[in-house]
Amino acid sequence: MTDHRIELADAVQAVRDELITAAARSAGQDVTFEVGDIELEFSVELRKDVTGGVKVKAWVVEVGADGGASSTRTHRVAGRSTPSASTGRT
Repeated sequence: MTDHRIELADAVQAVRDELITAAARSAGQDVTFEVGDIELEFSVELRKDVTGGVKVKAWVVEVGADGGASSTRTHRVAGRSTPSASTGRT
């Protein structure tokens, strides 16, 4: 069985990458948009892994039916952030 789970951190990174790509594509365009506050909302499944120590992971839930049966609980995770450019300073 192929694992199609997406970690929450990877989902947030994908959104960040897409925003950076969109900003780069707007260079030289007559109309551009300023990025304001960003709201993200995901349905996640929390899983506790006891292999090699205990850790909890949040997986983004894929919407749709795959023909299988499972019993899991999902939780809604929402957050708001204000984008900022990296200054390159350490």
